[in-house]
Amino acid sequence: MENVINEKIKQLGDKYAQMGQDITGYLDGLLLSNYLTYWDYTQVDTLLTLQNPKTDYPDEVIFIMYHQITELYFKLALHEYNQIAHNGIKISDNGHNLGWKDQLDPVFFAERVNRINRYFEALTKSFDIMVDGMEKEQFLRFRMALLPASGFQSAQYRMIEICSTDFINLVDKDVRPNYVGKKASIEDMFQFIYWNKGATELATGKKTLTLKQFEKKYASKFLALANEYASSNLWQKYKSLSQEAQMDTKVINALKELDVNVNVNWPLVHYKSAVRYLQQNSGDVAATGGTNWQKYLPPRFQKRVFYPELWTEQELQDWGKGWVETHVFHQ
Repeated sequence: MENVINEKIKQLGDKYAQMGQDITGYLDGLLLSNYLTYWDYTQVDTLLTLQNPKTDYPDEVIFIMYHQITELYFKLALHEYNQIAHNGIKISDNGHNLGWKDQLDPVFFAERVNRINRYFEALTKSFDIMVDGMEKEQFLRFRMALLPASGFQSAQYRMIEICSTDFINLVDKDVRPNYVGKKASIEDMFQFIYWNKGATELATGKKTLTLKQFEKKYASKFLALANEYASSNLWQKYKSLSQEAQMDTKVINALKELDVNVNVNWPLVHYKSAVRYLQQNSGDVAATGGTNWQKYLPPRFQKRVFYPELWTEQELQDWGKGWVETHVFHQ
């Protein structure tokens, strides 16, 4: 045991020596530092102070916390996108960073994409917390105190979309043909991003305050991210794999599942929730922020597909239709 300890001390000494540091100071710090606790490590006390309702309706807390959980899952997903974009595998020797592996490993690629799939599957399966977990009467009351804020304004979800595919696939489907086969800047295409229609007044064609706020805060960040990921989004990373790896069913299925999870399952559980809370016999209630949920959420209207090359023409034509029939209309 003594030999093991001595060897560890030697390795630590070598590590700090490479940085011009004296190990004895770090050992003193280790002796003086307190033991780590779960609550300090997870910052749980701070986390539990971040729920600040705007009304006295009890179910508003559920609404806040589930959206915060959603954002944490989105952050996990973006962590995986970042790993894939940078080839993901950091080479080290006894704790010494030796840089990044140059060639993307297809196994690593598929595993990280499937991590993202699991995050979205967890969210989709848990969305009954939103669909059935609040009293309709309470929701319809406290939501009026949230205007013009909207889940539409989730920047991390937009970042996931940008990191998943070539930017042209996020352009409004009616405008997209104008850019196919042409060299266009992301800045030019961004003005026709598909989500604009979701927060535009149908009668006047004007942007809602929700959209104006969103663009003011995040437009420049989205453009920077889109340019950064133009050559390192998931589709481009997939195309960088060998022909053999691109034909691997595990790799293909991981991407197809992601396409369905992000572009079909996730929007449609929101649609199911909107139907539950906002659809009424006397007429549909507008969503917070004035977003046009009836036309914006159903994938069959948006036809937003990250990897159209991986799907058949019939699958693209029926995009999202089966889910709606089964889960919303119970056919």
